[in-house]
Amino acid sequence: MSRISCLIKYFALIAGLLSCSGNGETKKPGESATPVTVTLVHQERAVFYNSYPANIVALKEVEVRGQVSGVITGIYFMEGKEVHSGDKLYEIDRRKYQAAFEEAQSNVKIAEDNLEKVQRDANRYTDLAKQDAIAEQLLDHALTDLKNARQQLNAANSELTKAKTDFEYSLIKAPFDGTIGFSNVKLGALITPGQTLLNVISSDNPIGVDFEITENELGRFQHLDNALISNNDSTFRITLPNNAIYPYSGKISVIDRAVDPQTGSIRVRITVVNNDKILKPGMSCKVMVLNDNSGQQLLVPFKAVLEQLGEYFVFVVKENKVSQLKISLGPRVLSDVIVLKGLEGGETIVVDGIQKLHDGSPVTTETSQKSRLK
Repeated sequence: MSRISCLIKYFALIAGLLSCSGNGETKKPGESATPVTVTLVHQERAVFYNSYPANIVALKEVEVRGQVSGVITGIYFMEGKEVHSGDKLYEIDRRKYQAAFEEAQSNVKIAEDNLEKVQRDANRYTDLAKQDAIAEQLLDHALTDLKNARQQLNAANSELTKAKTDFEYSLIKAPFDGTIGFSNVKLGALITPGQTLLNVISSDNPIGVDFEITENELGRFQHLDNALISNNDSTFRITLPNNAIYPYSGKISVIDRAVDPQTGSIRVRITVVNNDKILKPGMSCKVMVLNDNSGQQLLVPFKAVLEQLGEYFVFVVKENKVSQLKISLGPRVLSDVIVLKGLEGGETIVVDGIQKLHDGSPVTTETSQKSRLK
């Protein structure tokens, strides 16, 4: 009997221990506060640009070709250097063109002398005809000769103009100020008029920068085109291939006439001064256009933003607890991002430690270094 009593007490003790162990496992302890770093949301001046791939283009560019045939007898420029309007570039053997010009001048002189003689005869016959001193047929012949002499003078003048033009074309001159490239011909080369490419001249100051925008941006750029923008304005900046910022700003000179229906884009050209000849036609660069959202904006650190299924949130701290708040983002500005909707300014948000939080989490806060500096 005493053995059975001992067994009962033993099993009762085991059951009690198991019961106590089960109660310990189901008990939920209080959630501890998570340490986080916070910052105060307020407006800051945000200056940032949209970037567009671009190419440098000459505002004026011409292919130099001969208008008359012949052998190159003179080259009067240095390749790759600046030339000015009217400067001599190439000379084509001028001897036959000079001879033709002088012959045409002589033919004009002969035609003028002949016209003067025929005019005197016509005047004399006209006076005699008034006195019935000559036959009418002689007067008709004199007037016909006068008419033919005038036509011969006109023809001679036309030949003189043609010969003079060919003579002038045998000396090729620069059509405008610019930079000339490598010569495609050497002394002694025979050229064919209108076909042989001698060289290329392009203007270089001011110079153009072409880039493309989407059709959705067209209204904005038309507004910028109509605005009064000086050369010192910072709306349009240029980034060079080595990522250096070009020291001069540009302004819109041309917006293309139509949108490309295949790409939905349209070409825009800005012009910029090029006093130091840093920009060369064909060079690639980037055009930086001041964003419409530049100015006073609500900026928050980008690392404070939580993305969930394409939506963005921040954790706002109130009374040592966080609440998850949905926001709409604008462009990035370095390590920060503009908040377009969801915040009004003055809120305290979590910067570091957001991965450990959920809506309603208790927190202990420390102000971020950036916020303390402000």
